[in-house]
Amino acid sequence: MKKTIFTALLICICATAAKAERPVVTAVKTGSRIDVTVGGKFFTSYHFQDDEKYPYFFPVNSPVSGAGMTSMRNGIWPHHSSLFFGCDRVNGGNYWQEGLERGRIVSLGARVVETGSERAVIEDECVWKRPDAEAPIIDRRRITITAPAETVFQLDFDIELEMLTDVTIEKTNHSLFSIRIDPDLSVEHGGTMRNAEGLETEKGTFGSASPWMDCYGTRRTGVEGIALMQHPSNPWYPSPWFTRDYGFLSPTPMYWPANERDTRLKKGEKPTLHYRVLVHAGDARQADIAAAFERYGAETPSVR
Repeated sequence: MKKTIFTALLICICATAAKAERPVVTAVKTGSRIDVTVGGKFFTSYHFQDDEKYPYFFPVNSPVSGAGMTSMRNGIWPHHSSLFFGCDRVNGGNYWQEGLERGRIVSLGARVVETGSERAVIEDECVWKRPDAEAPIIDRRRITITAPAETVFQLDFDIELEMLTDVTIEKTNHSLFSIRIDPDLSVEHGGTMRNAEGLETEKGTFGSASPWMDCYGTRRTGVEGIALMQHPSNPWYPSPWFTRDYGFLSPTPMYWPANERDTRLKKGEKPTLHYRVLVHAGDARQADIAAAFERYGAETPSVR
Protein backbone atom coordinates (compact mmCIF):
# COMPACT_ATOMS: atom_id res chain seq x y z
CA MET A 1 0.00 0.00 0.00
CA LYS A 2 2.77 2.40 1.03
CA LYS A 3 4.68 1.53 -2.15
CA THR A 4 1.61 2.26 -4.28
CA ILE A 5 1.11 5.63 -2.63
CA PHE A 6 4.80 6.47 -3.03
CA THR A 7 4.72 5.52 -6.73
CA ALA A 8 1.63 7.64 -7.36
CA LEU A 9 3.22 10.58 -5.53
CA LEU A 10 6.42 10.21 -7.56
CA ILE A 11 4.46 10.20 -10.83
CA CYS A 12 2.59 13.31 -9.75
CA ILE A 13 5.82 15.09 -8.81
CA CYS A 14 7.50 14.15 -12.11
CA ALA A 15 4.47 15.29 -14.13
CA THR A 16 4.40 18.60 -12.28
CA ALA A 17 8.12 19.09 -12.83
CA ALA A 18 7.79 18.30 -16.54
CA LYS A 19 4.99 20.80 -16.86
CA ALA A 20 7.01 23.43 -15.01
CA GLU A 21 9.90 22.92 -17.42
CA ARG A 22 7.84 23.88 -20.45
CA PRO A 23 8.96 27.30 -21.68
CA VAL A 24 6.91 30.36 -20.89
CA VAL A 25 5.81 32.29 -23.98
CA THR A 26 5.40 36.04 -23.62
CA ALA A 27 4.07 38.67 -26.01
CA VAL A 28 4.66 42.36 -25.31
CA LYS A 29 3.09 45.17 -27.33
CA THR A 30 5.26 48.22 -27.99
CA GLY A 31 3.62 50.78 -30.26
CA SER A 32 2.81 49.04 -33.53
CA ARG A 33 4.88 45.94 -32.83
CA ILE A 34 4.39 42.86 -30.66
CA ASP A 35 7.55 41.05 -29.55
CA VAL A 36 7.40 37.35 -28.68
CA THR A 37 9.88 35.43 -26.54
CA VAL A 38 9.92 31.71 -25.75
CA GLY A 39 11.67 30.63 -22.58
CA GLY A 40 13.51 33.92 -22.55
CA LYS A 41 14.65 33.54 -26.17
CA PHE A 42 13.46 36.14 -28.65
CA PHE A 43 11.39 34.43 -31.34
CA THR A 44 9.55 36.91 -33.53
CA SER A 45 7.83 40.29 -33.84
CA TYR A 46 4.43 40.99 -35.35
CA HIS A 47 4.56 44.34 -37.17
CA PHE A 48 1.37 46.27 -37.95
CA GLN A 49 2.48 49.82 -38.74
CA ASP A 50 -0.08 51.98 -40.54
CA ASP A 51 2.44 52.88 -43.27
CA GLU A 52 3.14 49.26 -44.28
CA LYS A 53 1.61 47.26 -47.11
CA TYR A 54 0.35 44.60 -44.69
CA PRO A 55 1.15 43.19 -41.23
CA TYR A 56 4.03 40.71 -41.14
CA PHE A 57 6.35 38.72 -38.85
CA PHE A 58 10.05 39.60 -38.72
CA PRO A 59 12.44 38.30 -37.68
CA VAL A 60 11.49 34.68 -37.21
CA ASN A 61 14.33 33.16 -35.22
CA SER A 62 15.58 29.62 -34.68
CA PRO A 63 15.23 28.00 -31.24
CA VAL A 64 18.71 26.53 -31.66
CA SER A 65 21.05 29.01 -33.37
CA GLY A 66 18.96 32.09 -32.70
CA ALA A 67 19.55 33.10 -36.32
CA GLY A 68 16.80 34.42 -38.57
CA MET A 69 14.92 31.88 -40.67
CA THR A 70 13.33 34.45 -42.98
CA SER A 71 14.45 37.32 -45.19
CA MET A 72 13.08 40.85 -45.15
CA ARG A 73 12.82 42.37 -48.65
CA ASN A 74 15.62 43.23 -51.05
CA GLY A 75 16.18 45.29 -54.18
CA ILE A 76 14.88 42.58 -56.50
CA TRP A 77 11.84 41.47 -54.52
CA PRO A 78 10.87 44.39 -52.24
CA HIS A 79 7.38 43.00 -51.70
CA HIS A 80 8.60 39.90 -49.83
CA SER A 81 8.27 40.77 -46.14
CA SER A 82 9.46 37.69 -44.27
CA LEU A 83 6.30 35.85 -43.20
CA PHE A 84 3.04 37.46 -44.32
CA PHE A 85 -0.49 37.15 -45.69
CA GLY A 86 -1.85 39.08 -48.68
CA CYS A 87 -3.25 38.82 -52.19
CA ASP A 88 -2.93 40.53 -55.58
CA ARG A 89 -5.65 41.28 -58.14
CA VAL A 90 -8.55 41.60 -55.69
CA ASN A 91 -11.33 43.68 -57.30
CA GLY A 92 -8.66 45.56 -59.23
CA GLY A 93 -6.50 46.22 -56.17
CA ASN A 94 -3.10 44.85 -55.19
CA TYR A 95 -2.74 43.81 -51.55
CA TRP A 96 0.66 42.18 -51.98
CA GLN A 97 3.17 44.17 -54.01
CA GLU A 98 4.78 47.54 -53.29
CA GLY A 99 2.79 50.72 -53.79
CA LEU A 100 0.46 51.69 -50.94
CA GLU A 101 -1.92 53.43 -53.32
CA ARG A 102 -2.59 50.11 -55.07
CA GLY A 103 -4.04 48.59 -51.91
CA ARG A 104 -3.18 47.99 -48.27
CA ILE A 105 -4.15 45.59 -45.49
CA VAL A 106 -4.52 47.93 -42.53
CA SER A 107 -4.55 46.72 -38.94
CA LEU A 108 -7.23 48.23 -36.72
CA GLY A 109 -5.03 47.54 -33.72
CA ALA A 110 -3.44 44.22 -32.81
CA ARG A 111 -3.72 43.13 -29.20
CA VAL A 112 -2.22 40.53 -26.89
CA VAL A 113 -5.02 38.39 -25.44
CA GLU A 114 -2.87 35.78 -23.69
CA THR A 115 0.73 35.82 -22.47
CA GLY A 116 3.00 34.47 -19.77
CA SER A 117 1.98 30.81 -19.92
CA GLU A 118 2.71 27.92 -22.28
CA ARG A 119 1.39 30.00 -25.13
CA ALA A 120 0.91 33.57 -26.26
CA VAL A 121 -2.06 34.66 -28.35
CA ILE A 122 -2.33 37.73 -30.56
CA GLU A 123 -5.52 38.90 -32.25
CA ASP A 124 -5.90 41.48 -34.99
CA GLU A 125 -8.56 42.82 -37.33
CA CYS A 126 -7.51 44.22 -40.69
CA VAL A 127 -9.33 46.10 -43.42
CA TRP A 128 -8.28 45.70 -47.05
CA LYS A 129 -8.60 49.11 -48.65
CA ARG A 130 -7.35 51.48 -51.34
CA PRO A 131 -8.19 55.05 -52.39
CA ASP A 132 -11.47 55.68 -54.19
CA ALA A 133 -12.64 52.07 -53.97
CA GLU A 134 -14.91 50.07 -51.71
CA ALA A 135 -13.04 47.89 -49.22
CA PRO A 136 -13.47 44.31 -50.46
CA ILE A 137 -12.44 42.34 -47.37
CA ILE A 138 -12.01 42.57 -43.62
CA ASP A 139 -10.00 39.81 -41.97
CA ARG A 140 -9.90 38.64 -38.37
CA ARG A 141 -6.77 36.78 -37.38
CA ARG A 142 -5.68 34.83 -34.33
CA ILE A 143 -2.00 33.96 -33.89
CA THR A 144 -0.95 31.40 -31.29
CA ILE A 145 2.72 30.82 -30.41
CA THR A 146 3.91 27.75 -28.52
CA ALA A 147 6.99 25.56 -28.12
CA PRO A 148 5.95 21.89 -28.38
CA ALA A 149 9.58 20.76 -27.95
CA GLU A 150 12.90 22.22 -26.86
CA THR A 151 14.05 22.56 -30.47
CA VAL A 152 10.72 23.60 -32.01
CA PHE A 153 8.92 26.95 -32.05
CA GLN A 154 5.37 26.85 -33.39
CA LEU A 155 3.18 29.59 -34.86
CA ASP A 156 -0.49 28.93 -35.67
CA PHE A 157 -2.15 31.47 -37.94
CA ASP A 158 -5.95 31.31 -38.09
CA ILE A 159 -7.72 33.87 -40.28
CA GLU A 160 -11.33 34.55 -41.20
CA LEU A 161 -11.89 36.57 -44.38
CA GLU A 162 -15.23 38.36 -44.58
CA MET A 163 -16.30 39.58 -48.01
CA LEU A 164 -17.64 43.14 -47.66
CA THR A 165 -18.81 43.09 -51.26
CA ASP A 166 -18.78 40.64 -54.16
CA VAL A 167 -15.11 39.81 -54.69
CA THR A 168 -13.28 38.66 -57.80
CA ILE A 169 -9.67 37.49 -57.51
CA GLU A 170 -8.09 37.16 -60.93
CA LYS A 171 -5.51 34.49 -61.57
CA THR A 172 -2.37 35.48 -59.66
CA ASN A 173 0.77 33.88 -58.27
CA HIS A 174 0.66 36.35 -55.37
CA SER A 175 -1.90 34.96 -52.97
CA LEU A 176 -2.38 34.17 -49.29
CA PHE A 177 0.16 32.89 -46.73
CA SER A 178 3.81 33.12 -47.74
CA ILE A 179 7.35 32.83 -46.41
CA ARG A 180 10.50 34.38 -47.83
CA ILE A 181 13.28 32.07 -46.64
CA ASP A 182 16.66 33.28 -45.41
CA PRO A 183 19.30 32.75 -48.12
CA ASP A 184 21.23 30.34 -45.83
CA LEU A 185 18.39 27.84 -46.15
CA SER A 186 17.58 28.34 -49.83
CA VAL A 187 18.24 25.78 -52.55
CA GLU A 188 20.44 28.28 -54.37
CA HIS A 189 22.79 28.30 -51.36
CA GLY A 190 22.85 24.57 -50.67
CA GLY A 191 19.63 24.18 -48.69
CA THR A 192 16.77 21.77 -49.32
CA MET A 193 13.15 22.49 -50.14
CA ARG A 194 11.00 19.36 -49.73
CA ASN A 195 7.26 18.67 -49.75
CA ALA A 196 5.16 15.92 -48.16
CA GLU A 197 5.55 13.68 -51.21
CA GLY A 198 9.35 13.91 -51.08
CA LEU A 199 9.62 16.17 -54.12
CA GLU A 200 12.43 18.70 -53.95
CA THR A 201 13.61 21.99 -55.48
CA GLU A 202 11.51 24.46 -57.43
CA LYS A 203 11.44 22.09 -60.39
CA GLY A 204 9.88 19.32 -58.33
CA THR A 205 7.56 21.30 -56.08
CA PHE A 206 6.29 24.19 -58.24
CA GLY A 207 2.58 23.71 -58.92
CA SER A 208 2.42 20.52 -56.88
CA ALA A 209 -0.48 20.20 -54.42
CA SER A 210 0.91 19.13 -51.06
CA PRO A 211 -0.10 19.45 -47.38
CA TRP A 212 3.23 20.92 -46.30
CA MET A 213 6.62 22.22 -47.37
CA ASP A 214 9.88 22.34 -45.43
CA CYS A 215 13.06 24.33 -46.12
CA TYR A 216 16.23 23.50 -44.22
CA GLY A 217 19.97 24.01 -44.41
CA THR A 218 23.21 23.72 -42.48
CA ARG A 219 24.49 26.42 -40.14
CA ARG A 220 27.28 26.45 -37.56
CA THR A 221 25.00 24.90 -34.96
CA GLY A 222 23.82 22.20 -37.36
CA VAL A 223 20.84 21.68 -39.65
CA GLU A 224 17.68 23.69 -39.00
CA GLY A 225 14.60 24.56 -41.00
CA ILE A 226 11.17 26.12 -41.27
CA ALA A 227 8.06 24.23 -42.36
CA LEU A 228 4.69 25.57 -43.48
CA MET A 229 1.53 23.47 -43.24
CA GLN A 230 -1.99 24.10 -44.53
CA HIS A 231 -4.80 22.58 -42.49
CA PRO A 232 -7.04 20.01 -44.22
CA SER A 233 -10.13 22.09 -43.37
CA ASN A 234 -8.92 24.97 -45.56
CA PRO A 235 -10.82 25.91 -48.71
CA TRP A 236 -8.84 24.80 -51.78
CA TYR A 237 -6.90 22.21 -49.74
CA PRO A 238 -4.36 21.01 -50.61
CA SER A 239 -3.35 24.07 -52.60
CA PRO A 240 -0.58 23.86 -55.17
CA TRP A 241 2.63 25.61 -54.12
CA PHE A 242 4.37 28.56 -55.68
CA THR A 243 8.06 27.95 -54.94
CA ARG A 244 11.38 29.50 -55.86
CA ASP A 245 14.89 28.10 -55.34
CA TYR A 246 16.06 31.52 -54.13
CA GLY A 247 13.88 30.96 -51.06
CA PHE A 248 10.16 31.52 -51.45
CA LEU A 249 7.18 29.28 -50.75
CA SER A 250 3.43 29.77 -50.66
CA PRO A 251 0.40 27.48 -51.04
CA THR A 252 -1.26 29.53 -53.76
CA PRO A 253 -4.72 28.41 -54.97
CA MET A 254 -5.36 31.54 -57.03
CA TYR A 255 -2.60 30.64 -59.50
CA TRP A 256 -4.20 27.28 -60.29
CA PRO A 257 -7.93 28.04 -60.01
CA ALA A 258 -10.46 25.35 -60.83
CA ASN A 259 -11.25 25.35 -64.54
CA GLU A 260 -8.82 28.27 -65.00
CA ARG A 261 -11.54 30.72 -63.91
CA ASP A 262 -11.29 33.70 -61.61
CA THR A 263 -11.94 33.02 -57.94
CA ARG A 264 -15.31 34.58 -57.03
CA LEU A 265 -16.67 35.09 -53.53
CA LYS A 266 -20.04 36.58 -52.64
CA LYS A 267 -20.65 39.41 -50.21
CA GLY A 268 -21.00 37.98 -46.72
CA GLU A 269 -18.98 34.83 -47.39
CA LYS A 270 -16.44 34.06 -44.65
CA PRO A 271 -13.81 31.55 -45.76
CA THR A 272 -11.51 30.57 -42.90
CA LEU A 273 -7.88 29.55 -43.39
CA HIS A 274 -5.46 27.87 -41.00
CA TYR A 275 -1.69 27.54 -41.28
CA ARG A 276 1.02 26.20 -38.98
CA VAL A 277 4.66 27.24 -39.08
CA LEU A 278 7.27 25.06 -37.37
CA VAL A 279 10.78 26.42 -36.82
CA HIS A 280 12.85 23.37 -36.01
CA ALA A 281 16.23 21.70 -35.60
CA GLY A 282 17.25 19.02 -38.09
CA ASP A 283 15.98 18.20 -41.54
CA ALA A 284 12.40 17.20 -42.43
CA ARG A 285 12.96 13.57 -41.44
CA GLN A 286 14.83 14.30 -38.22
CA ALA A 287 12.15 16.80 -37.18
CA ASP A 288 9.49 14.29 -38.31
CA ILE A 289 7.46 16.95 -40.10
CA ALA A 290 5.20 14.25 -41.55
CA ALA A 291 4.11 13.16 -38.06
CA ALA A 292 3.78 16.78 -36.96
CA PHE A 293 1.41 17.36 -39.86
CA GLU A 294 -0.65 14.29 -38.95
CA ARG A 295 -1.12 15.74 -35.48
CA TYR A 296 -2.03 19.12 -36.91
CA GLY A 297 -4.52 17.61 -39.34
CA ALA A 298 -6.24 15.76 -36.50
CA GLU A 299 -6.72 18.98 -34.52
CA THR A 300 -9.71 21.26 -34.69
CA PRO A 301 -8.06 24.61 -35.40
CA SER A 302 -8.81 27.73 -33.43
CA VAL A 303 -11.54 30.07 -34.59
CA ARG A 304 -12.29 33.56 -33.33
